[in-house]
Amino acid sequence: MRILRFSEPGFSKALADLQRKAMPHPQVEATVREIIAAVRDRGDAAVLEFSEKFGAPKLSAKQMRVTGKPRVEAATREAIGLAHQNVRDFALRSLRKSWSSKNAQGARVGERFDPFQRVGIYVPGGTAPLVSTAVMTVTLAAAAGVPQIVVTTPCDAQGKVNDALLHALQFCGATEIYGIGGAQAIAALAYGTPTIRPVQKIFGPGNAYVVEAKRQVFGQVAVDLLPGPSEILVLADASANADWIAADLLAQAEHGKGSSILFVTNSRAQLAAVEKAVGAQLRSLARQEHLAGVLEKDCTLILVKSLKEAVAIANEFAPEHISIVAKEEEKLAAQILTSGAIFLGGYSPVAAGDFVAGPSHTLPTGGAGKSFPGLMADMFQRRTSIVRLDAKSLRKSAPAIARFSAIEGLDAHGRSASIRLE
Repeated sequence: MRILRFSEPGFSKALADLQRKAMPHPQVEATVREIIAAVRDRGDAAVLEFSEKFGAPKLSAKQMRVTGKPRVEAATREAIGLAHQNVRDFALRSLRKSWSSKNAQGARVGERFDPFQRVGIYVPGGTAPLVSTAVMTVTLAAAAGVPQIVVTTPCDAQGKVNDALLHALQFCGATEIYGIGGAQAIAALAYGTPTIRPVQKIFGPGNAYVVEAKRQVFGQVAVDLLPGPSEILVLADASANADWIAADLLAQAEHGKGSSILFVTNSRAQLAAVEKAVGAQLRSLARQEHLAGVLEKDCTLILVKSLKEAVAIANEFAPEHISIVAKEEEKLAAQILTSGAIFLGGYSPVAAGDFVAGPSHTLPTGGAGKSFPGLMADMFQRRTSIVRLDAKSLRKSAPAIARFSAIEGLDAHGRSASIRLE
């Protein structure tokens, strides 16, 4: 772990160096470009070829489609059902509603929100079957009323999708499931193949190749976010429980390579206690190979002069998750303007948001929180503006239409209004 103290030389530069640059690696960019071009030109054959090249078993086009009823323990079904209910309830409150009113000239104007008719959702399945991601994405699409929800997720060495993940996908509303992953899956969703018809918008997190593929197909289809490795910033004062903070830091470090783990405090004693607690808890955890590298390279403990300075650091870093544990939590939270999600108080582990709380855990990373929100149900809706004028409202609008037409040199525009009033 790296420790930064406000009293040490180079503190400001060290903070600046923590900022992430969300630029694709040239090799990743080139590889993805090749994959997308091949899938666009050769369809299923290219999807299967790249899938096998990157570790999937040899499959036929027909075998890409995943069906069947998985075997799942009752406790797993119950946990998935609980999470699904919370996420669905939250999603239904987030949907935009159509509206209509009259403008100053009496024209009827409004907005209509319809679900996308066919969406694609990518669910990672590399080092762990991300059952929670299935809940946090597919549930939102179903709540928005999307009739065709297409999921791609990598299969294992035997060509199977994890039973708990498959159950979650089916339970939450997926209508088509394909056992393919990587950039080739994103290309298939964007351009279509003989087996997988193209979608209108692609959702979901993934590794660097998946995220870069989403970036490259943008324009051919819409995309939700470009989420990268997991991030957490814990902001705490001396009143916080160091063991609980350490547990939150380790939980997000568990996601592995590229994760950004920050702890910011104005208490020297708290910083020392958290450092000690991380080391003590680490020894008892299973994913040592993922945790060790993250803690060594990407975990930073920061001592600041004041909580005001801590807030400034948090807003500049724009973390995916921020946990605030302090005497004035609500006051501090009101000043956080760039985080994907805010967790308040000692009893709010980020894992609750990862799995069951309600808001989707697909959140902006890499500093994107300065501009983008997390995944919301209304992202599965497309907006259409509605305009209706009658003769009276057109007559009132005509002088302004004529003036704009004259200013912009577009006389046909003006004529299209005036001809109706002659």
